[in-house]
Amino acid sequence: MKAIVAERLTKIYSGEKKALDNASFELSQGEVFGFLGPNGAGKTTAVKLLNGMISPSEGSCHVFGIDPSSSPEKVHAISGVVTEHAQMYGNLTGQENLVFYGTLFGIPKEESLKRALALLERLDLTVAKDKKLTTYSTGMRQRLSLARAMIHTPKILFLDEPTSGLDPESAQSVNNMIKELASDKGTTVFLCTHQLRYAQEVCSSYGLIDDGTLLAVGSLDALRCRIFSGLKVHIKSNRFPEGISFRKTEGQWAEINVQTEDEIPPIVKRIVDAGGNVYEVMANRLSLEEIYFSLIEKRKEQKEVR
Repeated sequence: MKAIVAERLTKIYSGEKKALDNASFELSQGEVFGFLGPNGAGKTTAVKLLNGMISPSEGSCHVFGIDPSSSPEKVHAISGVVTEHAQMYGNLTGQENLVFYGTLFGIPKEESLKRALALLERLDLTVAKDKKLTTYSTGMRQRLSLARAMIHTPKILFLDEPTSGLDPESAQSVNNMIKELASDKGTTVFLCTHQLRYAQEVCSSYGLIDDGTLLAVGSLDALRCRIFSGLKVHIKSNRFPEGISFRKTEGQWAEINVQTEDEIPPIVKRIVDAGGNVYEVMANRLSLEEIYFSLIEKRKEQKEVR
């Protein structure tokens, strides 16, 4: 069974504003799916639709076979949600917050306490477990929010900017946990972020969205093939002979597109044979950031043609 199936999912708010426009995608169990786009792109609307907080204007979606719009409580029982601004009880301690939410999910108090202590330790919050939430820093609140979302061992986690406000060490701990949840426990992660480089480090598949329109969905390799499946080779040399197709970038650097790494040595040899000096060679595939902006540019061009 697919973790998520969305078919022509559309949400139109008052004023005919399409926050999400005809989006279709599927997620398998255990995927870390990066739902990527700037603020206002439609990411939060999608999460609300998938959790039954709002109903679609058109289309449909299912989470592990459950329709959120008709059975939101069933989705809530198997999902955990972490928003960018953690909402918990300031007059309770970190431990008390977790135990409280555990009991809300029907977990016995003793078991809730056991799970709470394990999560607090995993997220480096043990020293603050008996402190009231009002004393927590933004980063500590964010980590406690993740623990709260995981207290009932959900099948799917919806994360909105999960490393926002975290120091590098805490962010790395959260990222490692996300990867472990997917690989070891088969938890599906739906991660919303505008940080493309960060998403490329932790996600296994992606949905790129802009202004409510889903531009592309797939693995990094699949997305690369939509733009350019080869390599971009950057060569620093004092001479580039005729017959080599290149684009000057800055100084003595030039960019050359090739399909495979096997094409690189002959290019370097031609430069040297022509009397040129080769100082440095770097070969890179398109990054997620380059793919996203290329798709944005294509969309703009299509709009202009219309």
